[in-house]
Amino acid sequence: MDYTYLDCLAIFGVGGAHPGGLKLTKQVLSKEKLDERKSILDVGCGTGQTSAYLAEQFKCKVTSLDYNKIMLEKAKNRFQSLGLPIEVKYGKAENLPFGDTWFDFILSESVTSFTEIPLAIHEYKRVLKPGGVLLAIEMVLEKPLKQDEVKTIKQFYGVSQLLTEKEWASYFKEAGFEKINIEKFKHALKEPEVENAVDFSLSEDISEDLFDILEKHEKLTKGYEDALGYRLFRCNV
Repeated sequence: MDYTYLDCLAIFGVGGAHPGGLKLTKQVLSKEKLDERKSILDVGCGTGQTSAYLAEQFKCKVTSLDYNKIMLEKAKNRFQSLGLPIEVKYGKAENLPFGDTWFDFILSESVTSFTEIPLAIHEYKRVLKPGGVLLAIEMVLEKPLKQDEVKTIKQFYGVSQLLTEKEWASYFKEAGFEKINIEKFKHALKEPEVENAVDFSLSEDISEDLFDILEKHEKLTKGYEDALGYRLFRCNV
């Protein structure tokens, strides 16, 4: 079987795989006015680490969505074990299974990069309430790369584009977001701190091919740490 990078994350059940990990998530969310009256969509929720934190810390109404069934099953198990009333939905960011003006917040933690980006961003705008907020932690291209290098990165991660900060901002503006704040972080795509970020929900019978994928990911991360960074995009409707 030809496994992808996302298959690897799902089978290992990696939580906090996004840049900055759970530590950054906590930092970002601490600045927002979240309480039991707010509804939030965790798009591409993975194993549900962030969703669980949202529900426990802020008591808000959380909906967790992912297109990977292995990830969703692990998220459900997490929520059940913690007794959290989180709604779990199967679906794609490009075609969200919700009506218009549904959520107060949307959180995308290194998710939108793996979608058809313009479609996903328009969907975020559609389902946010007036005054709603999109919080997106996404990979950015810090400096130009050779064509073969771009191809290698895109093929390995399964992304269609590597965007600069300016290109991301253009997509948000085109979708109708009115105010876009961008925060740059000091460190590039380095491995998150273990105590703050990564947890695992392992599947059975893990193929050795998956360890090869993790090794290649580590090599790419180190090899392109000056070229690939990340930003927090805070976008208001």
